[in-house]
Amino acid sequence: MVTYIVRRLITAALILLGASFLVYLLTASSGDPLEEFRASSAANKQQLMDSRSQLLDLDTPAPLRYFKWLGGAAKCLVPFGGSCDLGKNIAGQPITEALGFALVQTLTLVTGATVLAILIGIALGIITALRQYSALDYGVTFMAFLFFSLPIFWVAVLLKEYGAIGFNDFLRNPEIPLPAALGIGAIAGVIVAVAVGGAARRRLVSGGIVFLAASLILIYFSVVQWFRNPGLGPVVIAIAGVGLAFAVTVLVAGLKNKRALQSALIVVALGVVAYFAVQPLLNEATALMIVLLGIATIGVGVATGYLMGGYDRGQSMRAAGITSFLVGGLILMDRFMQAWPNYFNNSRVRGRPIATIGAGTPNIQGDFWVLSLDTFTHLILPTMALILVSLASYTRFTRSSMLEIMNMDYIRTARAKGLSERSVVMGHAFRNALIPIATIVAFDIGALIGGAVITETVFSVRGMGFLFLDGIVHTDPNPVMGVFVCVAVTAMVFNLIADLAYSALDPRVRIKA
Repeated sequence: MVTYIVRRLITAALILLGASFLVYLLTASSGDPLEEFRASSAANKQQLMDSRSQLLDLDTPAPLRYFKWLGGAAKCLVPFGGSCDLGKNIAGQPITEALGFALVQTLTLVTGATVLAILIGIALGIITALRQYSALDYGVTFMAFLFFSLPIFWVAVLLKEYGAIGFNDFLRNPEIPLPAALGIGAIAGVIVAVAVGGAARRRLVSGGIVFLAASLILIYFSVVQWFRNPGLGPVVIAIAGVGLAFAVTVLVAGLKNKRALQSALIVVALGVVAYFAVQPLLNEATALMIVLLGIATIGVGVATGYLMGGYDRGQSMRAAGITSFLVGGLILMDRFMQAWPNYFNNSRVRGRPIATIGAGTPNIQGDFWVLSLDTFTHLILPTMALILVSLASYTRFTRSSMLEIMNMDYIRTARAKGLSERSVVMGHAFRNALIPIATIVAFDIGALIGGAVITETVFSVRGMGFLFLDGIVHTDPNPVMGVFVCVAVTAMVFNLIADLAYSALDPRVRIKA
């Protein structure tokens, strides 16, 4: 395996050298970096041209400039050397500095969208595979391909119009008319009735319950103006936590494992108690504190599952650990909701919290919660746009992979042995279905680092895509090469990780390797 990894790294380095040489030459020959000055009538035109030529070293032929750039880039291989030199852009800013800012903006923008698209897409793919040719299968397939076929800039504009401008107007007077509440409840009931499946009576009862619940909740939200002063509170957290405990136990261990269910329910009770205990601490929250509290929350859940034991202690630990993490997320969400009025009434926000451009509100002041809410509200629309257009690939790949696996002989053997459907699907089929998905995820990571160019342009986010386009427009190879190196190295590393993941998912791949 070590020999295989070394061989792959050497091959990747050679490919990177050849590709970077071609990209540099193509960028350098794609236009004239002095064009804007040649048409100028400024008195210091020649001085500006000489300054730009000296900055970009235009008197040196492009192939020689590449090797000069390569010499500076090679210094980046020295850990903690501080001598990494990728040149400067036309504004005189070091590319390493520009890359650092752009990379943070891009990762902030698209990481959450990519993770959510992967999780939601895989979940929908599994469900539609198990419900093949059902109304749910056809509905999910239609919606996935509908959004996949829509141009991202058009989706982004629609989200701006209705998700930001329309919702901000609604927040001025957040009252939901009774017909609208009933209509939304009816739509939710139909969706649940289709998703539940089974006999007609079961679908009708499930859809009716969801219709009544959704309608009553929306009417309650309208009466108390919940959208202006949102919150969950310990009661809702307890009810939602119990539901999560049952759902997680079903997926991880099955309800027959009573110890796993009891472990999950215990951490829900601990979470409700912790809700009151951590409120003073959360008033002084920082990002590091939230991370440490999250780690401690998972640790408490895992420890609870370990102490509860049972015939499969690992299942108890996983059920309790996941449940505690989700309950902790509910508590964190409630704390953000408590800070919503302060953010909503901030002088820089002025009652229009859902932003349409940028990565943050300029000069906004506030505590950790207000500043975090500002970041989240700027991420909502681009995240939704990226999820909608990228969901189809994960859904369809997972569905086709699951359908292929479910028809294998060893799946029929597992069922013939009397294993539960949960064990067959999650323990046998899903593990093997992940092999082709690993390839798609590794491929998308490179695109993630490269930036969602169109999305960044529509939402005015100065990320990697903006840096790349700026270099192309001004015929400046340095920022283009900086983005190229980041994307290429990331793609190669994650493709290697995907290959190693194959061996973890399928022992036959490991033996062959």
